[in-house]
Amino acid sequence: MSQRRRRSLALLTSGVLALPLLTGCGAGDDEGGPAAAGQDIATTTRDKVADGGVLRWAVDALPETLNAFQADADATTSRIAGAVLPQLFVLDAKGRPVANPDYLEKAEVIEREPKQVVLYKLNQQAVWSDGREIGAPDFVAQWRALNGKDSAYWTARNAGYERIEKIEKGKTDLEVRVTFAKPYADWRSLFSPLYPKQVTGTPDAFNEGARGALKVTAGPFALGAIDKKTGTVALTRNPRWWGRQAKLDTLVLTAVPRAERPAALAAGKLDLAEIDRSGADRIALARRDASGKGGAGAGGAPAHGPGAAMTPAQATLSWANAFGTDEEKAAQEKESRTKHTESVKRYADEQKALRSFKVRKSLEPAYTQLAMNGSSGPLADERVRRAVARALDRQALADLVLKPLGLPAKPVGSHVALAGQQAYADNSDALGGQDAKAAQALLADAGWRRGGKITEPAGAKAGPESAPQDDGKTPAGPGTGNDGLYIVGQDDGANGDGAGTAEQRAAETGAGAADTAASPADGGRDRVSPVLAPAPFGAQQQASLLAQAAMARPVVDDAKRSAARDGDAADPVKGSPAPAKQATRTSGNMLAKDGKALTLRFVLPAGPGSESLRTVGERISQTLRKLGVNTETTKVADDSFFKDHIASGQYDLALYSWPATAFPATDARPIFAKPEPAADGSLLVEQNYTRVGTDHIDQLFDQALGELDEAQSRELVRKADARIWAAAGSIPLFQRPELVAVKPGLVNAGAFGLGAPRYQDIGWKKAQAAKDKKK
Repeated sequence: MSQRRRRSLALLTSGVLALPLLTGCGAGDDEGGPAAAGQDIATTTRDKVADGGVLRWAVDALPETLNAFQADADATTSRIAGAVLPQLFVLDAKGRPVANPDYLEKAEVIEREPKQVVLYKLNQQAVWSDGREIGAPDFVAQWRALNGKDSAYWTARNAGYERIEKIEKGKTDLEVRVTFAKPYADWRSLFSPLYPKQVTGTPDAFNEGARGALKVTAGPFALGAIDKKTGTVALTRNPRWWGRQAKLDTLVLTAVPRAERPAALAAGKLDLAEIDRSGADRIALARRDASGKGGAGAGGAPAHGPGAAMTPAQATLSWANAFGTDEEKAAQEKESRTKHTESVKRYADEQKALRSFKVRKSLEPAYTQLAMNGSSGPLADERVRRAVARALDRQALADLVLKPLGLPAKPVGSHVALAGQQAYADNSDALGGQDAKAAQALLADAGWRRGGKITEPAGAKAGPESAPQDDGKTPAGPGTGNDGLYIVGQDDGANGDGAGTAEQRAAETGAGAADTAASPADGGRDRVSPVLAPAPFGAQQQASLLAQAAMARPVVDDAKRSAARDGDAADPVKGSPAPAKQATRTSGNMLAKDGKALTLRFVLPAGPGSESLRTVGERISQTLRKLGVNTETTKVADDSFFKDHIASGQYDLALYSWPATAFPATDARPIFAKPEPAADGSLLVEQNYTRVGTDHIDQLFDQALGELDEAQSRELVRKADARIWAAAGSIPLFQRPELVAVKPGLVNAGAFGLGAPRYQDIGWKKAQAAKDKKK
């Protein structure tokens, strides 16, 4: 997966304040329309932000590397790079690249014929932390490291860099001329971040030197101590920074699992943290209770938290056991009651501390999709894929996830961009909207009929609807979402399918407050946490070469009894019974063809934080059953979901997400590229895990990549998107929600939506003067 997509994912919790659009560095503002949801970051002018202070910002894990161009770079890598290294172009609030005036005075294409030439005019004050000017030698070293010609460099991508012919100094040391051997529409994607030549100049420095340290930087912050014991990375104000000074003294990135973040916020260990739905619900309940609108549960019991689900009868039984005549049982019950009391107190203390926090909301630059594996089985037929797609009520699925959060619930209309980005256009008409009759007609045309004959081995145990399987019962780590592999289960919550409230589960298991999540007063099965799904990265490129196994899952009639069950057991004197005959039955109300029922393997993650993903999957399964399509749901451990199922093609249906990109001609092409046969007989799929693609789609992306007329390039990308819709390999559903807990007084930070953060503007709001309070 390209590094640009990795950076896009890393910016799921980032945004940017308005930056001036420099000449030649932007394009039409009308294209793409407004963003589906704006930023929610408490935008405040710098004069009202205090100088100094510390911000503790949650991350999922400490970075494995500080080199953003390596395969194991993750979201924390990108966040650090954004604060300490040059970013020549950054994403504005609508997810569009704009030149960063801290580093660029100007950047533009100055020649198109005979070859494309881009001229960068650098900010004359821009220097590295060692005092050296940022200049052409840094551009040259990064190009040579990333162009793919020197295999000694361990890089995850070379997109765009391989098209460069040469880089040279311009008329002055502040000018850099980049000449391309082949036209490259997405030239703005290059050199962000820009590393110093000390990092990219040699393979050893690139491969190992920048994994744990960055001795030379050039951002508003500098890299401080990385403490693996405390799980923190300190970024300190850069004394050589030439731009507006960072408001904060120190920015401390703190590794805290998502399930533990409400407790960490309450304990004062965090000031800013992306949270899941259950964490947001806890803060909402804490604020409601503080306003006096909460009320108590039945019989005076707490309305939420540990013990909220305990009935008077259960409480009476517990008391009786604790003070009964059975001493051993009484001791056990008293110990349980003591732990429960401690848990209730801890939860109450945390709720009191959470009252002051605010949840900021937006939509992340990523969308959740239904993926259909078109390499084998029924979904190899485009008519079946289109039928499944036409059966879906995408609006209802968006409502299911986003409406309870108070966020705009509009289905995503593009595979390659999100609303607000210039390449965005709703091309879903190329497939067509929800239409059950049209879906039925497509299936009938493909030969699938209700009441068809099904021939299966006699005595096998199955039915008209295969029972769900669960391969995720073994302990699985939380779905990290920023671990460089995938973003499934990024909300770490309670495991399970969402049946019952989090408090009920906590009461049954005796879990402490840090492990429980309060449900809203009007909670229910449809009150779900955000749907998060996997987005594979460069480290998983090898998985795309795995062989595609055609897995035929027979559906067998368990209503047909064996002869022995009917009292016709074989006579032992007569020897072994004759081989079982093929039993014939009909599919009833379900669809069948060539003796087999239409059954699709639906693979979903079983790990914590994926409850809402499974809820959406269940809703899709219900829709398909009405159409006559069986779904065999398999729940798998998070660490197996992508590697063993999505990448290797062991699924028919799956839910996962792709991050949006500001450069779709570059980044979307490998996601939708037509699979090619490999020498070993497998498919080379790049990142196209649906295995659905066409030569025409590839050609449109290639044309867009080499088209220097920006409007024409975007139009070619939109045409490619329309063809992707028509092929029905993946169906975009909704943009993912972004929920961020923010401590009072913190400004210019929160739910950044489609943009990137402006780190030097983040800080604590100045205290209001006494005379201002009187006004």
